[in-house]
Amino acid sequence: MNIDGVFSGGGIKGFALVGACEEIEKRGFRFVRLAGTSAGSIVAALVAAGYTSKEIYQLIDELDLTKLLDARKSIIPFAKWLFVYWKLGLYKGNELEKWLKQKLEAKGIKTFSDLPPQALRVISSDLSNGQMIVLPDDLERYGISPGSFSIAKAIRMSCSIPYFFEPVKLRTMDGVNILVDGGVLSNFPIWLFDKEDVQKVRPVLGIKLSPNVFEHEKHHIGNAVQLFSALFETMKDAHDARYISKRHAKNIIFITTKGILSSEFQLTNEQKQALYQMGRSQAQQFFKSWCY
Repeated sequence: MNIDGVFSGGGIKGFALVGACEEIEKRGFRFVRLAGTSAGSIVAALVAAGYTSKEIYQLIDELDLTKLLDARKSIIPFAKWLFVYWKLGLYKGNELEKWLKQKLEAKGIKTFSDLPPQALRVISSDLSNGQMIVLPDDLERYGISPGSFSIAKAIRMSCSIPYFFEPVKLRTMDGVNILVDGGVLSNFPIWLFDKEDVQKVRPVLGIKLSPNVFEHEKHHIGNAVQLFSALFETMKDAHDARYISKRHAKNIIFITTKGILSSEFQLTNEQKQALYQMGRSQAQQFFKSWCY
Protein backbone atom coordinates (compact mmCIF):
# COMPACT_ATOMS: atom_id res chain seq x y z
CA MET A 1 0.00 0.00 0.00
CA ASN A 2 1.25 3.50 -0.84
CA ILE A 3 1.45 6.11 1.93
CA ASP A 4 2.97 9.56 2.53
CA GLY A 5 5.36 10.01 5.45
CA VAL A 6 6.57 12.73 7.80
CA PHE A 7 9.72 12.39 9.94
CA SER A 8 10.44 14.69 12.88
CA GLY A 9 13.76 16.16 13.92
CA GLY A 10 15.64 14.84 16.92
CA GLY A 11 19.36 14.99 16.20
CA ILE A 12 21.31 11.82 16.79
CA LYS A 13 18.15 10.13 18.10
CA GLY A 14 17.21 9.68 14.43
CA PHE A 15 18.39 6.05 14.73
CA ALA A 16 14.94 5.41 16.21
CA LEU A 17 13.27 6.70 13.03
CA VAL A 18 15.11 4.03 11.06
CA GLY A 19 13.83 1.31 13.40
CA ALA A 20 10.27 2.50 12.87
CA CYS A 21 10.86 2.43 9.09
CA GLU A 22 11.74 -1.25 9.28
CA GLU A 23 8.35 -2.07 10.78
CA ILE A 24 6.62 0.08 8.15
CA GLU A 25 8.43 -1.78 5.36
CA LYS A 26 7.63 -5.19 6.88
CA ARG A 27 3.94 -4.40 6.61
CA GLY A 28 4.21 -3.70 2.88
CA PHE A 29 3.82 0.08 3.01
CA ARG A 30 5.68 2.16 0.43
CA PHE A 31 6.37 5.88 0.79
CA VAL A 32 5.41 8.01 -2.20
CA ARG A 33 5.92 11.51 -0.77
CA LEU A 34 8.09 12.35 2.22
CA ALA A 35 8.69 15.37 4.41
CA GLY A 36 11.09 15.90 7.29
CA THR A 37 13.00 18.30 9.48
CA SER A 38 16.62 18.03 10.64
CA ALA A 39 17.39 14.34 11.42
CA GLY A 40 14.03 13.50 9.87
CA SER A 41 15.11 15.14 6.62
CA ILE A 42 18.16 12.85 6.46
CA VAL A 43 16.07 9.69 6.83
CA ALA A 44 13.40 11.01 4.45
CA ALA A 45 16.00 11.79 1.76
CA LEU A 46 17.67 8.38 2.02
CA VAL A 47 14.29 6.62 1.81
CA ALA A 48 13.31 8.79 -1.18
CA ALA A 49 16.62 7.86 -2.84
CA GLY A 50 15.71 4.17 -2.60
CA TYR A 51 17.56 2.93 0.47
CA THR A 52 15.86 0.33 2.69
CA SER A 53 15.74 0.79 6.46
CA LYS A 54 18.44 -1.86 6.99
CA GLU A 55 20.69 -0.15 4.44
CA ILE A 56 20.15 3.23 6.12
CA TYR A 57 21.00 1.78 9.53
CA GLN A 58 24.17 0.23 8.11
CA LEU A 59 25.20 3.51 6.44
CA ILE A 60 24.83 5.45 9.68
CA ASP A 61 26.28 2.66 11.84
CA GLU A 62 29.44 2.50 9.71
CA LEU A 63 29.88 6.27 9.90
CA ASP A 64 32.18 7.64 12.59
CA LEU A 65 29.68 10.16 13.96
CA THR A 66 32.43 12.23 15.57
CA LYS A 67 33.75 13.02 12.06
CA LEU A 68 30.65 15.12 11.55
CA LEU A 69 31.96 17.41 14.30
CA ASP A 70 34.31 19.28 11.95
CA ALA A 71 35.55 22.10 14.15
CA ARG A 72 37.73 24.82 12.66
CA LYS A 73 41.42 24.38 13.53
CA SER A 74 43.30 26.89 15.64
CA ILE A 75 46.29 26.96 17.98
CA ILE A 76 44.57 29.49 20.23
CA PRO A 77 43.12 27.99 23.43
CA PHE A 78 39.33 28.24 23.64
CA ALA A 79 39.28 29.32 19.97
CA LYS A 80 36.19 27.24 19.28
CA TRP A 81 34.15 29.61 21.43
CA LEU A 82 35.45 32.53 19.38
CA PHE A 83 34.26 30.70 16.28
CA VAL A 84 30.80 30.51 17.80
CA TYR A 85 30.89 34.31 17.94
CA TRP A 86 32.35 34.91 14.47
CA LYS A 87 31.12 31.88 12.52
CA LEU A 88 27.92 31.36 14.54
CA GLY A 89 28.57 27.68 15.26
CA LEU A 90 30.98 25.21 16.87
CA TYR A 91 31.19 22.96 13.81
CA LYS A 92 31.30 23.74 10.07
CA GLY A 93 28.79 21.10 8.99
CA ASN A 94 30.70 20.44 5.75
CA GLU A 95 31.35 16.79 6.60
CA LEU A 96 27.64 16.13 7.06
CA GLU A 97 26.83 17.63 3.66
CA LYS A 98 29.73 15.76 2.02
CA TRP A 99 28.56 12.43 3.47
CA LEU A 100 24.97 13.01 2.38
CA LYS A 101 26.05 14.02 -1.13
CA GLN A 102 28.11 10.83 -1.47
CA LYS A 103 25.32 8.52 -0.29
CA LEU A 104 22.66 10.16 -2.46
CA GLU A 105 24.86 10.16 -5.56
CA ALA A 106 25.41 6.41 -5.06
CA LYS A 107 21.70 6.11 -5.94
CA GLY A 108 21.93 8.59 -8.82
CA ILE A 109 20.37 11.43 -6.83
CA LYS A 110 21.93 14.92 -6.77
CA THR A 111 19.25 17.57 -7.11
CA PHE A 112 15.50 17.71 -6.53
CA SER A 113 14.93 17.23 -10.27
CA ASP A 114 16.28 13.67 -9.85
CA LEU A 115 13.20 12.78 -7.78
CA PRO A 116 9.51 12.82 -8.78
CA PRO A 117 7.70 16.13 -8.06
CA GLN A 118 6.80 16.53 -4.35
CA ALA A 119 8.63 13.29 -3.48
CA LEU A 120 10.73 15.08 -0.85
CA ARG A 121 10.26 18.31 1.08
CA VAL A 122 12.34 19.54 4.01
CA ILE A 123 12.04 22.46 6.41
CA SER A 124 14.61 25.13 7.22
CA SER A 125 14.43 28.48 9.07
CA ASP A 126 15.46 31.72 7.35
CA LEU A 127 16.62 33.97 10.19
CA SER A 128 17.47 36.87 7.87
CA ASN A 129 13.88 37.19 6.69
CA GLY A 130 12.25 35.76 9.81
CA GLN A 131 10.38 32.97 8.09
CA MET A 132 10.06 29.23 7.67
CA ILE A 133 10.94 27.85 4.25
CA VAL A 134 9.95 24.61 2.58
CA LEU A 135 12.64 23.19 0.31
CA PRO A 136 12.55 22.97 -2.65
CA ASP A 137 9.14 24.72 -2.98
CA ASP A 138 10.18 28.14 -1.65
CA LEU A 139 13.50 28.44 -3.51
CA GLU A 140 11.83 30.47 -6.26
CA ARG A 141 11.48 33.30 -3.73
CA TYR A 142 15.29 33.49 -3.73
CA GLY A 143 15.57 33.41 -7.50
CA ILE A 144 16.72 29.77 -7.48
CA SER A 145 15.29 27.04 -9.70
CA PRO A 146 13.92 24.39 -7.25
CA GLY A 147 14.86 21.44 -9.43
CA SER A 148 18.49 22.50 -9.75
CA PHE A 149 19.15 22.71 -6.00
CA SER A 150 21.34 20.15 -4.21
CA ILE A 151 19.37 17.86 -1.89
CA ALA A 152 22.43 17.43 0.34
CA LYS A 153 22.65 21.23 0.72
CA ALA A 154 18.96 21.46 1.57
CA ILE A 155 19.33 18.82 4.28
CA ARG A 156 22.43 20.55 5.60
CA MET A 157 20.25 23.67 6.00
CA SER A 158 17.55 21.72 7.80
CA CYS A 159 20.11 20.19 10.21
CA SER A 160 21.92 23.38 11.24
CA ILE A 161 21.25 23.28 15.00
CA PRO A 162 21.83 26.88 16.20
CA TYR A 163 25.27 27.44 17.76
CA PHE A 164 26.13 23.77 17.19
CA PHE A 165 26.53 23.76 13.39
CA GLU A 166 27.35 26.92 11.46
CA PRO A 167 24.29 28.22 9.62
CA VAL A 168 24.15 27.99 5.83
CA LYS A 169 24.61 31.27 3.97
CA LEU A 170 22.35 31.36 0.93
CA ARG A 171 23.59 34.07 -1.42
CA THR A 172 21.04 35.69 -3.72
CA MET A 173 20.71 38.91 -5.73
CA ASP A 174 19.27 40.54 -2.59
CA GLY A 175 22.21 39.60 -0.38
CA VAL A 176 23.07 36.83 2.06
CA ASN A 177 20.39 34.89 3.91
CA ILE A 178 21.19 32.95 7.11
CA LEU A 179 19.46 29.57 7.32
CA VAL A 180 19.35 27.28 10.35
CA ASP A 181 17.65 24.14 11.64
CA GLY A 182 14.05 23.78 10.50
CA GLY A 183 13.14 22.61 14.00
CA VAL A 184 13.32 26.20 15.22
CA LEU A 185 9.99 26.79 13.48
CA SER A 186 8.56 23.36 12.67
CA ASN A 187 10.11 20.16 13.91
CA PHE A 188 7.34 17.93 12.56
CA PRO A 189 5.81 19.31 9.34
CA ILE A 190 2.76 17.07 9.04
CA TRP A 191 0.81 20.23 8.16
CA LEU A 192 2.46 20.14 4.71
CA PHE A 193 0.01 17.48 3.60
CA ASP A 194 -3.02 19.29 5.01
CA LYS A 195 -2.46 22.17 2.59
CA GLU A 196 -3.48 19.91 -0.26
CA ASP A 197 -6.88 18.64 -1.38
CA VAL A 198 -9.20 17.44 1.36
CA GLN A 199 -9.77 14.23 -0.58
CA LYS A 200 -6.63 12.33 0.36
CA VAL A 201 -5.41 9.76 -2.11
CA ARG A 202 -3.11 8.11 0.43
CA PRO A 203 -2.88 7.88 4.24
CA VAL A 204 -0.30 10.16 5.88
CA LEU A 205 1.82 8.46 8.54
CA GLY A 206 3.97 10.49 10.92
CA ILE A 207 6.97 9.33 12.96
CA LYS A 208 7.77 11.71 15.81
CA LEU A 209 10.69 11.54 18.24
CA SER A 210 8.82 12.63 21.36
CA PRO A 211 6.19 11.41 23.78
CA ASN A 212 2.56 11.76 22.74
CA VAL A 213 1.77 15.46 22.42
CA PHE A 214 -0.83 15.09 25.17
CA GLU A 215 1.74 13.63 27.59
CA HIS A 216 4.58 16.16 27.36
CA GLU A 217 7.22 15.78 30.05
CA LYS A 218 7.69 18.92 32.15
CA HIS A 219 10.97 20.81 31.69
CA HIS A 220 13.11 21.20 34.81
CA ILE A 221 14.81 24.61 34.80
CA GLY A 222 17.35 25.35 37.53
CA ASN A 223 20.21 27.02 35.67
CA ALA A 224 21.07 28.91 32.48
CA VAL A 225 21.96 25.76 30.50
CA GLN A 226 18.64 24.12 31.36
CA LEU A 227 16.88 27.38 30.48
CA PHE A 228 18.44 27.39 26.99
CA SER A 229 17.62 23.70 26.52
CA ALA A 230 13.98 24.27 27.53
CA LEU A 231 13.81 27.35 25.31
CA PHE A 232 15.03 25.44 22.25
CA GLU A 233 12.80 22.41 22.96
CA THR A 234 9.79 24.73 23.31
CA MET A 235 10.62 26.47 20.02
CA LYS A 236 10.89 23.07 18.32
CA ASP A 237 7.68 21.58 19.62
CA ALA A 238 5.17 24.32 20.54
CA HIS A 239 4.10 25.20 16.97
CA ASP A 240 3.58 21.58 15.96
CA ALA A 241 2.01 20.54 19.28
CA ARG A 242 -0.65 23.21 18.85
CA TYR A 243 -1.31 22.00 15.33
CA ILE A 244 -1.49 18.27 16.04
CA SER A 245 -5.10 17.46 16.86
CA LYS A 246 -6.49 14.14 17.99
CA ARG A 247 -7.29 13.55 14.31
CA HIS A 248 -3.57 13.75 13.47
CA ALA A 249 -2.35 11.99 16.62
CA LYS A 250 -3.99 8.70 15.63
CA ASN A 251 -1.75 8.62 12.53
CA ILE A 252 1.53 9.34 14.36
CA ILE A 253 4.06 6.88 15.80
CA PHE A 254 5.36 8.65 18.92
CA ILE A 255 8.82 7.39 19.93
CA THR A 256 10.05 8.17 23.44
CA THR A 257 13.87 8.29 23.67
CA LYS A 258 14.65 9.16 27.28
CA GLY A 259 18.23 9.47 28.44
CA ILE A 260 19.87 10.40 25.11
CA LEU A 261 20.55 13.98 24.01
CA SER A 262 19.99 15.11 20.42
CA SER A 263 23.64 16.25 20.18
CA GLU A 264 25.19 13.14 21.77
CA PHE A 265 27.43 12.18 18.84
CA GLN A 266 29.57 9.78 20.90
CA LEU A 267 26.94 7.04 20.92
CA THR A 268 28.04 3.52 21.79
CA ASN A 269 26.97 0.59 19.61
CA GLU A 270 24.63 -0.44 22.42
CA GLN A 271 22.96 2.99 22.41
CA LYS A 272 22.54 2.91 18.62
CA GLN A 273 20.91 -0.51 18.85
CA ALA A 274 18.73 0.64 21.74
CA LEU A 275 17.44 3.61 19.74
CA TYR A 276 16.78 1.41 16.72
CA GLN A 277 14.84 -1.07 18.85
CA MET A 278 12.86 1.75 20.50
CA GLY A 279 11.67 2.80 17.06
CA ARG A 280 10.81 -0.76 16.07
CA SER A 281 8.97 -1.67 19.26
CA GLN A 282 6.90 1.52 19.40
CA ALA A 283 6.00 1.13 15.72
CA GLN A 284 4.92 -2.44 16.45
CA GLN A 285 2.64 -1.16 19.23
CA PHE A 286 1.22 1.51 16.93
CA PHE A 287 0.31 -0.94 14.18
CA LYS A 288 -1.66 -3.13 16.57
CA SER A 289 -4.43 -0.52 16.53
CA TRP A 290 -3.85 1.72 13.49
CA CYS A 291 -6.89 2.09 11.24
CA TYR A 292 -6.26 3.99 8.02
